[in-house]
Amino acid sequence: MKKILITGITGYIGGTIAEKLLKKNYKVMGLIRNDRHAEELRSWGIEPIIGNIHDETVLRAAVSEADAVIHNADSADDAYAADSFVTIMEGSGKTLIFTSGSAIFGGKENGEGNSFVFTEDIPLNPRLEMASRVLINDYILQAAQKNIRSIVIVPTMVYGEGLGLKKESIQLPALIGFSKEKGHGIFFGKGENIWSNVHIEDIAELYILALEKAEAGSIYYAENGSSTIKNIAENISKKYALQPAISVNIQEAVNRFGPAGGYFGFASNSLCNADKARTELGWKPQYNSIETFI
Repeated sequence: MKKILITGITGYIGGTIAEKLLKKNYKVMGLIRNDRHAEELRSWGIEPIIGNIHDETVLRAAVSEADAVIHNADSADDAYAADSFVTIMEGSGKTLIFTSGSAIFGGKENGEGNSFVFTEDIPLNPRLEMASRVLINDYILQAAQKNIRSIVIVPTMVYGEGLGLKKESIQLPALIGFSKEKGHGIFFGKGENIWSNVHIEDIAELYILALEKAEAGSIYYAENGSSTIKNIAENISKKYALQPAISVNIQEAVNRFGPAGGYFGFASNSLCNADKARTELGWKPQYNSIETFI
């Protein structure tokens, strides 16, 4: 495998994976919606493919040129794109790495803590709001029966500076921005809910190891540390010289970040263990403190 198609290549995770692949002498193609970043990608040695993730003609042509696909573009909730890739790649023996998200572990705890740790062998019984994500993951994994080397990776709270066009993640910058507006580090309810986390460069390395080593039908959780949202808020207060961290109600989180962001992104627990990736793929993450990067 030498030519890799990445969707979401202008995004945080996709761009970082692309940069690391280029350094390993892979050829990289990137699907982009328009030509806004085309020349910039070319200057990095990336071949831009302009088109919509829901245009199967564009996808089919791009996949035909690639040895593997790494799908990052808003993938966790998009069953249509997931089905398109499986349909197009069926019988090819090619690799499809699909990006999910660890909100699937959330129990809508509204800031209450829950120290249960998920591993890949524990069956999931997701809440209604996250059930479609688990169904999509299962669909991708079952594509191994259609002669697709399908792999699912489940990132947790990703932090650190991206290596591609997008430098910042989603959750931590959003919480910092909200805290600055309030003048306090902000958590929701008790803030005792726990999120596993992983550095952007560590998770990009995991994608490459999965590309090179993973068996068809494999799923990997990605973490190297964890923190409560309250602890993150307290560190935001300290690092940005804000007033002491305070709690705000869950409705304010929902108003600010939408229902998925409020209930699951900031007020639920998302705690997992990534020993499977360490054991099976030899993954050795280097960063283990999200607080350092606030």
